[in-house]
Amino acid sequence: MLLRFVPRVFAGLLVTLAVLLTGCSPSGQAGSDPSAPSWAHGMATISQSRLPAEARQTLDLVDRGGPYPYRQDNTVFGNFEGRLPKEPRGYYHEYTVRTPGSRDRGARRIVSGQGGEFYYTDDHYNTFRAVLR
Repeated sequence: MLLRFVPRVFAGLLVTLAVLLTGCSPSGQAGSDPSAPSWAHGMATISQSRLPAEARQTLDLVDRGGPYPYRQDNTVFGNFEGRLPKEPRGYYHEYTVRTPGSRDRGARRIVSGQGGEFYYTDDHYNTFRAVLR
């Protein structure tokens, strides 16, 4: 009986160790990034170079001040979901990230803050990653 118990305990310890080393919870959700800039409040990050090409193009448009392909671009993002750090209304603006093959604006967005920070979401505001530029 003891010999059957030992491999299960060992396997459980390996899983726990893997979870701790990767910074993930047992549910598989990513933990906060300890190297994130202070404005990101410890949220997950993504480097600009690892964004999809369409998101990098959107950042270039924002840097140039437009023109934007959608009338909703450069409008106030209300942060009603509360996923970004709390700021006064008007602090954040949103921009569409084109989704190839989508017939509408799709779910991908870049959100900018007045302090120069950028966030990326690919699931229509459910989760955000701070963009490291």
